[in-house]
Amino acid sequence: MSTALTTDHSSNTATEPITIVLAGATGALGLLIAHHLRRRGAAVRALVRPGKANTAEATSLRLQGVEIVEVDYSNAAQLTQAFAGANCVVSALSGLRKVIVEAQTRLLDAAVAAGVSRFIPSDFSADFTRLPEGSNRNFDLRREFQHRLDQAPIQATSILNGMFMDLLKGQAPVVLQGPRRVVYWGSPDQPLDFTTMVDTAKFTAAAALDRSTPRYLRVAGEVATIRELQAAASEATGQQYKLLRAGSLGFLAGMIKVTRTLAPAKNEVFPPWQGMQYLHNMLSGLAKLESPLDNDRYPDIKWTKVRDLLGVKR
Repeated sequence: MSTALTTDHSSNTATEPITIVLAGATGALGLLIAHHLRRRGAAVRALVRPGKANTAEATSLRLQGVEIVEVDYSNAAQLTQAFAGANCVVSALSGLRKVIVEAQTRLLDAAVAAGVSRFIPSDFSADFTRLPEGSNRNFDLRREFQHRLDQAPIQATSILNGMFMDLLKGQAPVVLQGPRRVVYWGSPDQPLDFTTMVDTAKFTAAAALDRSTPRYLRVAGEVATIRELQAAASEATGQQYKLLRAGSLGFLAGMIKVTRTLAPAKNEVFPPWQGMQYLHNMLSGLAKLESPLDNDRYPDIKWTKVRDLLGVKR
């Protein structure tokens, strides 16, 4: 297996081989991160649960030259052994408290025990560090793990990318292709951050191989207001989209409370009210990524724009 070399970001000189341990490698984002790590020449060690080494996703990773390691997350010795000789741990895990807090804490403890120098947690979101407690359940979990990570003797880097732009193609109730409407609450002029999952994976792979990363890296493939989303959708499809204001941010907050009461879905990672919380965080401006963004840190990454995603070929 070919190995990447650690890049000194300030001097751009290669110094030593790099091995990246990737947790959550068989998920949608994890598969992309693994792919782009391999494209950059990294040695990738993907952790999978016992009995999951021969799934279609694991087989795809193996064909790309990724080492598959079955590991029981409750076995500290197994985890520590899996991290032996690694330079960085990247987590792309997705879940609730048992995953984001408890499983990632076990990863963190094992990484420290194995002498791994860097840890990239599964944040990949809007800027939850600026939000008040209780405004978003999933962000509260990330903040809880953040406190543990900041107390550990390891270099940590969180990658914040706003909303996955891919959600605008249907899963996020903002750009509605049928009635050709762009739905929003509050102001249509609030800047919002969007990054495709592919671009997030590309940036994460580059950051994993860059030993000079700061505590936070903030990127956005495009920063756009609701009005600019309307223009992008109209240009991309050749059809005129109109704005539809569904109410104030206070009204949206009320909707969230009612939806969470009637359909709590406590064991689901993304129940409807959770997506509504995310929209409220972004539309309020509280979760806006601070400038300057780190988009230019790795010049080889070309960022996808909303109109490109929705249909325009440039």
